[in-house]
Amino acid sequence: MARKKEQTEGHRQCFRSRSMEEDDKENLCADGAMRFTIASYPKEAFEVMSLMRQHQKLCDVEIRVSNEIFHAHKIVLASASPYFKAMFTSGLKESEMSVINIQGVCPMSMAIIIHFAYTGQVKIEENNVCNLLPAATMFQVPHIIDACCSFLENQLDPSNCIGIADFALQHSCNNLYAVANQFIDQHFSQVSQGEEFLALSALQMIKLIKRDELNVRSEMEVFNAVLRWVKHDKPRRCPRLSDILNAVRCHFLTPRFLKEQMQKCEVLKNEPQCCDYLSRIIQDLTSRRKYSCNQRTPKVPHVIYTTGGYLQHSLSNMECYNAQEKQWFSLADLPTPRSGLGGAFIDGKFYAVGGRNNCLDGNQDSDGVDCYDPITNKWKSCCKMTIARNRVGVGVLDGLLYAVGGSKATTHHNTVERYDPAEDKWSRVQNMLTSRIGVGVAVVKRLLYAVGGYDGNSRLNTVECYHPEKDSWTQVASMNTNRSGAGVVALDHYIYAVGGYDGALQLKSVERYDTETDEWVYVSEMSSPRSALSVAVLDGKIYALGGYDGTNFLNTVEVYDPDKDTWEAAPNMTCGRSGQASAVWRAPCLAHGIS
Repeated sequence: MARKKEQTEGHRQCFRSRSMEEDDKENLCADGAMRFTIASYPKEAFEVMSLMRQHQKLCDVEIRVSNEIFHAHKIVLASASPYFKAMFTSGLKESEMSVINIQGVCPMSMAIIIHFAYTGQVKIEENNVCNLLPAATMFQVPHIIDACCSFLENQLDPSNCIGIADFALQHSCNNLYAVANQFIDQHFSQVSQGEEFLALSALQMIKLIKRDELNVRSEMEVFNAVLRWVKHDKPRRCPRLSDILNAVRCHFLTPRFLKEQMQKCEVLKNEPQCCDYLSRIIQDLTSRRKYSCNQRTPKVPHVIYTTGGYLQHSLSNMECYNAQEKQWFSLADLPTPRSGLGGAFIDGKFYAVGGRNNCLDGNQDSDGVDCYDPITNKWKSCCKMTIARNRVGVGVLDGLLYAVGGSKATTHHNTVERYDPAEDKWSRVQNMLTSRIGVGVAVVKRLLYAVGGYDGNSRLNTVECYHPEKDSWTQVASMNTNRSGAGVVALDHYIYAVGGYDGALQLKSVERYDTETDEWVYVSEMSSPRSALSVAVLDGKIYALGGYDGTNFLNTVEVYDPDKDTWEAAPNMTCGRSGQASAVWRAPCLAHGIS
């Protein structure tokens, strides 16, 4: 007996110790009692109620939908649905009725809602969601509404997103409506190819293409989508074309494109009012009038792309900088290592132009052009230039890529050629007044500026300007400092010349040209001298990347804020480099790890 008592006391002590440890004394009451919560009880209770419903035990209401009868318990339905709670508890006549007829809902949806009330489970499929969401909205069952919206979000596709957005709007599903519209914005190019797009009304079309957030490579995608929509039903839609064209941001189309459309498009040729409108746009562009037309601002982060350059040998690696995350990401390598190359984006694709491959096997100046697509993270070769151009300047004007100056061996070019991506073809334009290598190029108001450089004898401070309509170059105000290998970039109506080499020293000074007053002034200098750097404008600030300081090839980056006239450091590139090409565009496809 003594041994048994001892064992019992031991078990009690063990039980106390284990309970106190597991519950951490939280279940103890002031009087020494203990409170227990059985987490599985609600589920077990509802399982019993569901079983009773199936056997029609204690059911106090019949829900009749068409020819279907559903036996249920009022208290369970009221707990799941404010609609039923009001029906059974607010003194309505239905509160005393044992048979309720429901209109405006299909039996399948009613069965799903009642099943959810007892189990908390709902199975949503393509063949039930369109009936279930309106029913859940009618009966005010938020969990089913949310589940339907989540299902439809996962089903979003360029072929159905317009319909889902309309469906969400009809049923006041605001979050789903917003998500569907974001999907339309992000995938406008694919959406505009679908049947739902062609079925839009004129008012819906105008509302859609007015949106700032449309993610398009260029405004040509919007213009062409509008014409495709009009051609789908020309008799009824041609009269609305004028109104719709006013919603297209035609000032971001090129004069050449607009002229081609007016000459070749059968729809436009039969609409004099539209042609007059486009002619006025062309006049605005070619005369460089001021006009009010904002760029689209898709909700996609913009990043700085940089590729090539020199560090002991020519480089092929490409990376991009996401300022939101303050991080560099590696991308696909340039097919051929090159330094002294130029780079620019046209319609969402990055073109790497010319340069030189400096390697152990020898140096070779390049006439090559490679095109990078951020969506696929792949390069492809394009038509070569007419001559090799190392330390070339590159700019984009009217959707054409200009290659300015550069050198082949000891020949310093004053020649200029331009590339048409649509035709994959290069053609020569008027020569510059001066031969220039290490020249900076910027475009402001459809004028292309060649800034500084080296003519074979001396570093230059001269600047000349190309007029595309005249196919001619004119001299404008010279810089205050001779600069070759400077970073040159446009921001608003200004052109900035950053760093460079004056023939004796690498420079950290920076000056700015006002295209309206034809004057150069100094602004704050960088913290480090840099020549053969690259520059880019991101979020209204100028980034100076890499370059050579006279001793080292730099991986450092500085950022200039024009509002504060100050420079500050940004995260370093992954390696030092000079003579690289940089440009800004939207972040690469999410599949490549950029957000």
